Amino acid sequence: MSAHRVVVLGAGYAGMAAAIQLGARAKGREDVQVTVVNAQERFTERLRLHMAATGQSLAELSVPELLEGTGARFVRGWVTGMDADAKAVRIDDDQVLHYDTLVYGLGSVADTVAVPGVEDYAYTLNSAQDAEVLADRLARLGGGTVVVGGSGLTGVESAAEIAERYPELNVVLLGRGEPGAAMNPKAKAYLQAALQRLGVEVRSGVEVAKVLPHAVELAGGESVAADVVLWTSGTRVSPLAAAAGLTVDEYGRIVADTALRSVSHPEVYAVGDAAAIRQGYGVMHGTCQGGMPTGVHAAVSIVRELKGKQPKPFRFGYYHTPVSLGRNDAVVQFTHPDDSPRRIFLTGRFAARYKETVTASPWPTYGRMKKMPASGAFWPHGGRFTRVRGTR
Repeated sequence: MSAHRVVVLGAGYAGMAAAIQLGARAKGREDVQVTVVNAQERFTERLRLHMAATGQSLAELSVPELLEGTGARFVRGWVTGMDADAKAVRIDDDQVLHYDTLVYGLGSVADTVAVPGVEDYAYTLNSAQDAEVLADRLARLGGGTVVVGGSGLTGVESAAEIAERYPELNVVLLGRGEPGAAMNPKAKAYLQAALQRLGVEVRSGVEVAKVLPHAVELAGGESVAADVVLWTSGTRVSPLAAAAGLTVDEYGRIVADTALRSVSHPEVYAVGDAAAIRQGYGVMHGTCQGGMPTGVHAAVSIVRELKGKQPKPFRFGYYHTPVSLGRNDAVVQFTHPDDSPRRIFLTGRFAARYKETVTASPWPTYGRMKKMPASGAFWPHGGRFTRVRGTR
């Protein structure tokens, strides 16, 4: 019999979790072949890109090295096409991979098309290379104004990091909502006070209508001068799934059933930011916290199906929202499973250490899964492990 071909598209946090978990569980089996496709060999530490943007060095993490010992093979290349009926994907327009089961984890990038001028004049944090380009520009700036478009968590962390690293720069954070809006009032107040202490000018309730070469134009016509614009507002996913005929939501994410399979093509599992996954509290939003468990669940479900069993429903609840405010300060908002804030939160240096522990947790988690695949059912939250239901 020919081997069952599993192709994992994307080696981000979710895709790597799926590949390592599946490789570990199928290790030594000649009837399962796992292939991981990613555009580059370097793993993108998205949780640290705001650090790389200020010239801080990140580890050179290699996807092939992370896969060592799992039996999964790595293919470097861009996914340029997908034929869901033929169960095939095209790589770099000149290579075709056929699959029996597909794990779709291509993730998301900053939305640079919704606002005119962003594509041409703004920097993003989509990759380590993007962050390094911005770091070079900031290092040569010497003075002036940096506008961060988007007051979500990425915008807050980036604005704080830039302001701390380059106190001679004016940093302006623009967004529709208040920074820390989803936190409880005391945690939000701490976060906003930290931004003020760092000298970040926060302007909430505004919308960027256009990005110009040396300014951003707000809805209503006001112009804000900018020597550099960093865009963190909104994300978009690859149009490949929609073009291939898979059922997607209004954002282009694959609509998944309770087991994370595409509702239109059940041989396709959707994980991470690429998936519209409905839980009792609503559709999950894209985070590493939720993405890695989706990858593990997809892998476990594929193994169950290979054994002739039905996959179990995926269940996930949020635990915390850690936000760095420079290198020695942070806010960690603990949450209910639906991501609403609890009264408990951490601040200061202890919160910064907590955030660093969370940021570094994927690597020991991947290593542990290679040796003990069942450990993938448990995820570290600041030193504590929480069970993700449906992964056994």
